[in-house]
Amino acid sequence: MSRVRRTKQREAILNTILSAEGPLAVGQIHERASDELPGLGIATVYRALNLLLEEGKVVVVSLPGEERRYEAAGIGHHHHFRCSGCGGVFDLEVCPVGVPRGTRLPGGYTVEEHHLTLYGRCPACARG
Repeated sequence: MSRVRRTKQREAILNTILSAEGPLAVGQIHERASDELPGLGIATVYRALNLLLEEGKVVVVSLPGEERRYEAAGIGHHHHFRCSGCGGVFDLEVCPVGVPRGTRLPGGYTVEEHHLTLYGRCPACARG
């Protein structure tokens, strides 16, 4: 595999993802990274995300019925909270379900992993 050249655009996009409170959609990444690099094109964001995915630096977060979001790879087991007020998606630091890998469920199912998204109102929206 050839070494991918580091660019200020890719660094700004990765820094945007690393500093986020949760996974971001492409438009959010573009908007936030543009604060650091005015003139950043949306096509550049897509290309950079594809490279960052290939390098294993970011992962895709899929929420039912929504566009793909991206977050840093390797942040460990966690879940997400989707605010119905502001539309934000936030990382949860605790796992609200105690279903460890290897758990046997009725019917003979064995758990290998789980992903959970809770829906409701974030603290800021709940106050308003």
